[in-house]
Amino acid sequence: MMASSSPCLVAVFVAIWLQFLSISASTKSIDAICQHVTDKRFCIKTLTAYPPAASATNTFQTVSAAIHIAESYAEKCRKFTEKTAKENPKMKEQFMDCQDAYHRIVMSLRSAAGELKVSPDTSNYDVMVCTDQTTMVKDLVGKNRDVASNTIMKMTLMMNKLIAIAAAATDLLFPTEP
Repeated sequence: MMASSSPCLVAVFVAIWLQFLSISASTKSIDAICQHVTDKRFCIKTLTAYPPAASATNTFQTVSAAIHIAESYAEKCRKFTEKTAKENPKMKEQFMDCQDAYHRIVMSLRSAAGELKVSPDTSNYDVMVCTDQTTMVKDLVGKNRDVASNTIMKMTLMMNKLIAIAAAATDLLFPTEP
């Protein structure tokens, strides 16, 4: 009886060990990314809560996941600013400019994801320039006191945190420091 349970026990042990190695790889990459972000707690919480980052088996997968989180959020922001522009005729032009800025962020992050394997330095640049667009959004609506502008500002501050994570992630593949 004991001999037949040994192979099962070994299989369970191997499965648990492989799971541990996978978690260990993603945790190391997440820790490496978050060491270079101002809000480390937010970074760790964000990446560990996102299944593609938490289950990544190598640094490249974790970096890709970090870019994807930022891209997804930028698309959410773009849709919100588009809806807001339609609902607020007095400020339509400002909100349309915000929508355009978020569209450029989405496109830049898509480019970053596409360049990751071929040209990590270009990918890093594509992520970094996104802050030019968030600065423009802040300049457009930052002084406004209406609910929609305040919401866009909160979204933009969150976008900056996600851009910082994506930038730190791409730095792992292309260190910008000598």
